[in-house]
Amino acid sequence: MKKRDLMGEMRQRIALQAKTITKSEGIPLESWTTVATVWAAVADISGKEYFQAQAVQSEVTTRIKIRYRTGITPSMRVLYGSRVFHILSVIDKDERHCVIELLCKEVIPGG
Repeated sequence: MKKRDLMGEMRQRIALQAKTITKSEGIPLESWTTVATVWAAVADISGKEYFQAQAVQSEVTTRIKIRYRTGITPSMRVLYGSRVFHILSVIDKDERHCVIELLCKEVIPGG
């Protein structure tokens, strides 16, 4: 696929977020900070339902393609509208520094 064709697929806006831990009265508090907002191609590739804590959970595996950028790690997450994705892996396709594929997991409580 040509680079121009791939960039045309990237029609969704996503936010890349990094976790921040602060302490309030000695208690660690987790928050998320947006480090970049980029164009992406978001595609769900599989899904399943399972029971956890006596409730049905849905889990969706999603591939998100973005233009190459440094600094993205599996400790980060992706926001796409109201959906939250945990990054499982960061793949520099063919190590060409053009496109990064993020393999992500979305867990939907009670889904």
